[in-house]
Amino acid sequence: MLDKEELRAVVAQVMDVDTEEVTDDARFIDDLEVDSLMALEIVVVLEKKYDVKVPESELKHIVDLRSAYDLLRGKLDAARQAA
Repeated sequence: MLDKEELRAVVAQVMDVDTEEVTDDARFIDDLEVDSLMALEIVVVLEKKYDVKVPESELKHIVDLRSAYDLLRGKLDAARQAA
């Protein structure tokens, strides 16, 4: 099961910000000033931590914590059903 607070902590750690700044709706680029390199680093860390692959075509959909959570949850659920 994917824990949103754990995800929030991981994202905050990669971004080097307090977890309180990473709200569900805080947009990574607009609100938290994440650049493309930092965004890619976030995705790489999440791929390794949760053992998923995020295709390049899906990267643009990860704009805030909520979208990252939804995407990861969908991938983890699909992997669990396939197993």
